[in-house]
Amino acid sequence: MTEPVSGHTPVLPGEVVELLAPHPGDVVVDTTVGAGGHARLLAQAIGPAGILCCVDVDAAARDIARERLADGPCRVTLHRGNFADLGPVLDAAGISAVDVMLADLGVSSMQLGDPERGFSFATDGPLDMRMDDRLEGRAADLVNSLGEKQLADLVYHYSQERFSRRIAKRICRVRRDGRITTTRQLADVVCKALGVDPRSRRSKIHPATRTFQALRIAVNDELAALEKLLDQAPQYLKPGGRIGVISFHSLEDGMVKRDFRRRKAAGVYEIVTKRPVVAGEEERGSNPRARSAKLRVARRTERTLEEA
Repeated sequence: MTEPVSGHTPVLPGEVVELLAPHPGDVVVDTTVGAGGHARLLAQAIGPAGILCCVDVDAAARDIARERLADGPCRVTLHRGNFADLGPVLDAAGISAVDVMLADLGVSSMQLGDPERGFSFATDGPLDMRMDDRLEGRAADLVNSLGEKQLADLVYHYSQERFSRRIAKRICRVRRDGRITTTRQLADVVCKALGVDPRSRRSKIHPATRTFQALRIAVNDELAALEKLLDQAPQYLKPGGRIGVISFHSLEDGMVKRDFRRRKAAGVYEIVTKRPVVAGEEERGSNPRARSAKLRVARRTERTLEEA
């Protein structure tokens, strides 16, 4: 039921289905369809009378999802787009209201596993990090063009890396001798800036993890996109409709928590998950991506936005 496809296994699959509670005939929007792992489970729940609208900014992921969902039990539409543009995507699909909305944030296992995408330091590749290959700016552009203070502020703001100034200083020193263009180059620079050998196991995560996260968020403008998604969601959710967001770091989770609480105070949402739902020990052991996953779910009330 949750078999891996192209190296991807959906996180919190049982919790997603249980808490979003899709019913036969529902209209469901998966705003980050990826390889279609969650989408397949949701499709099974809504059945032949249901409609599943799948969105992803990554063309490769969308193509994989199209193949995987082709024999699904419900009507499926696939759209390439950023969930920041949820409104236009739903308008194009002829959907005015939805019962279930899901966003699985962050980088996927498929993206991490492709060296050419430049998301990971595990294998060497171009310093790219674009989820949407139509974007002009790459991670290498930021690394090689920003001033030292700008670079330090970016790394700190998007990852809370407390050694961001030390890292930025080292990057600026190294790039004087030539552009930093590959993931391994950057990872080595960060390790040397921190004086840490990643093979020493002194820490549970690679020393460059936070720097890579910060650059990825900046390249794809991820936090601004999430804010736009959260702003648009209440306009399209039916009364009783559920929205679920799976986040992988504190910046995203904090944004979701504050948005849900603000809309609860305005009478627009009821919060289903009083605290974020996390993976159990068995899932964390079998799916490393699940270790940092947090799911929050809210339910749309009857109150109109004008009343709120």
